[in-house]
Amino acid sequence: MDGRSAPVVTRPEAPARPIGPPGDHAVRRRLAIARLASYLKPMRWPVAVYLGSRLLLLVVALVDDAIWHKGLMTEFTNWDGRWYVAVAAHGYPDFVVRHGYTTLGFFPLYPMLMWLVAHVLVCSVSVAGLVLALVGGFVATLLVERLALGWWGPTGARRAVAFFCFFPGAVVFSMAYSEGVLIPLAAGCILACEHRRWLAAGVLAGLATAVGPDGVVLIVVCAVAAAMELRRVGWRDPSFRRSLVAPVLSPVGVAAFGLFLWVWTGSPFASLIAQHDGWGERIDGIALVRQAQTLAGEISLTHFDYHKINLNLVVGLLGVIVLVAGLALLVRRPRTVSLEARIWAFGIAVLTVTSEYVPPNPRFLLIAFPLLAVLAVRASWRGYWWLMGSSIVLFAILSGITYVDSVLRP
Repeated sequence: MDGRSAPVVTRPEAPARPIGPPGDHAVRRRLAIARLASYLKPMRWPVAVYLGSRLLLLVVALVDDAIWHKGLMTEFTNWDGRWYVAVAAHGYPDFVVRHGYTTLGFFPLYPMLMWLVAHVLVCSVSVAGLVLALVGGFVATLLVERLALGWWGPTGARRAVAFFCFFPGAVVFSMAYSEGVLIPLAAGCILACEHRRWLAAGVLAGLATAVGPDGVVLIVVCAVAAAMELRRVGWRDPSFRRSLVAPVLSPVGVAAFGLFLWVWTGSPFASLIAQHDGWGERIDGIALVRQAQTLAGEISLTHFDYHKINLNLVVGLLGVIVLVAGLALLVRRPRTVSLEARIWAFGIAVLTVTSEYVPPNPRFLLIAFPLLAVLAVRASWRGYWWLMGSSIVLFAILSGITYVDSVLRP
């Protein structure tokens, strides 16, 4: 050591960060909250209406349970819910076509989602099915409002949402039923077609065709939307070629299910066979006439017995009135409802009036939601409140019967 101190190495100081004025962070926080509030403000009405409808059904279910002691989850999984739970828990029968009541009669996407949600939330498939229905119903409500807003403006959208949420068929959003998946997919597909978002429309339609046979109507919807694009821009325009994505993707779900059934059972039509042989489902052009004749025989004064009256026929034939009224309003001018939505409503109407097993009951009318929306919007002020009042009463009464009994399907 030579006694000299080692040189001191100093690092250059980092430039000081500018300090904002006092309260700067609080201002940014308030602005963020304000932006979030402005985003959520339009959702207040559909959120309030949907939660109100679910709260009413919870009260109905609790009253039913207090009287019949069947248990809430038993009520929420009544009817088809039991079949969907069975598919989610045990899958399809092994390697054979079944000619009778079997889980093969139910499409796979909803049970698959039930299985997935049950594993994510670590709950039973019954609870998962109910969660999916509740969340899907909420998404469907938001999409119905979005569509109605474009068709009629804010006032019409509020009317459409209220009638949609309190219509008797909306009980399926508080049960383990696939409409909680089908309706938001259908509404989203229609919205995507209206905005020419062809890939989204095709994907949503393809998923919907794996939920239930009603979803095949979206294949027609996508084809019509592409044809409209062809008429608008011509076949040489790239926009038309992009629109073909929607009809090409739309049958993927049902095609995949058919391929699975072919490999699994030996027949791509195993689901249709199960529905035909198990539930007596078939297409019949005069199905409504046969149902009316059956009901007339049941209520004949010569052998009247109210215990033998099929409430499903009563409700279904009354639903014909709603169906016809809604269809009539959809074709009247001004035709503010998009053609895609009208095609969807008419397609569902054709399926239900030609079905021997499922007449135009509230659940099918809910699926054809443009019918309900136009009824609510076109009604007079007094007529609208009469419509809402009667719908809420029927919503509570029919749901109460559906939850605990075996005489009235959703």
